[in-house]
Amino acid sequence: MIYLDNAATTLRKPPQVAAAVAEAITSMGNASRGAHDASLSASRTVYEARCLTAELLGCPRPDHVIFTCNATEALNIAIGGLFAPGDHIISTDLEHNSVLRPLYRLEREQGVAVDFVPADRRGCVDYGDFDRLLRPETRAVVCTHASNLTGNMLDLARLGRFAREHGLLLVADCSQTAGAVPIDMGALGVDVLCFTGHKGLMGPQGTGGLCIRPGVEIRPWKVGGSGVQSYSCTQPEEYPTRLEAGTHNGHGLAGLAAAERFLLEEGVDRIHEKETALARRFYEGVRAIPGVTVYGDHGAPDRAAIVSLNLWDRDSGEISDALAEEYGIATRPGAHCAPRMHQALGTVEQGAVRFSFSYYNTDAEADEAIRAVRTLAEETAPQGA
Repeated sequence: MIYLDNAATTLRKPPQVAAAVAEAITSMGNASRGAHDASLSASRTVYEARCLTAELLGCPRPDHVIFTCNATEALNIAIGGLFAPGDHIISTDLEHNSVLRPLYRLEREQGVAVDFVPADRRGCVDYGDFDRLLRPETRAVVCTHASNLTGNMLDLARLGRFAREHGLLLVADCSQTAGAVPIDMGALGVDVLCFTGHKGLMGPQGTGGLCIRPGVEIRPWKVGGSGVQSYSCTQPEEYPTRLEAGTHNGHGLAGLAAAERFLLEEGVDRIHEKETALARRFYEGVRAIPGVTVYGDHGAPDRAAIVSLNLWDRDSGEISDALAEEYGIATRPGAHCAPRMHQALGTVEQGAVRFSFSYYNTDAEADEAIRAVRTLAEETAPQGA
């Protein structure tokens, strides 16, 4: 199989990730729940994962790295724990439902106002719209770093400056970029960075979290056991236990730590360069094929390694199925949990076929995908085309 669905989850991971998970499953106890060797081993592994995550993403303090089961949980914690009735939030049309649905819930249940910077037919935004949407009660910008549909990236440094100028928080969904794009949240001006472990970070599913700038206070979204202050009726105030009720996914975090060590050794710059070169190679090979429509701004100086397209007026699910069954190529069709972006692109009914590349893909795989798209475009062409 040629696996080009890395924006959903990376399938090929560094071999040391599986080895670390396997070792942890047979040796690790419960972190912060005892003083015996098995528990202490788990605690050390979780702490190492915090330090590696902080180093990789530019979080100033490892104790401000909070682990969750994925980016969706991290975004719910951030969005649910920062705002109050009467607040106003600026977001964008590029967002995934992991941002949109928590925002819609705040609107519906707490009277928080939300405005969205619109995207054009290329999936791009006008940064002047952030200024135009600003209100006295605006509290934050909550946005993705890169669209999971088009690969278009928002300029977080620019948005960080905008947020600081107006006394706002910047909450960034880095699901598509953490591990795949160099990130320094401090340099970018990001206050809360949410990430998942199973995509660009090449770790196990069931891992993720948020990095929080010191001074940002987030109310606990869930409460429960923390291994400390057991007689208190409330969740501990200190990070990270404030936001980490319950047992960690220690086995998964062992794998995440192994993946992060690999990323730091290889260099995220090098990984990003290879992945974007593969996506560029594929884009250049398909963009002029008759019947192919490619979405997104592929002239941008930087972007995620994603190329989404359609063939003629064919349903994206039909094309993705043909790629899998006839050519052994795994892609993702449909709506991609990005409804506002599909509305902007005009692809609500058709969806789109997403090809997303990883460090472990090859030029030969990109070329085979080009050949498959060319053949399918010829086979599905309407009469007279």
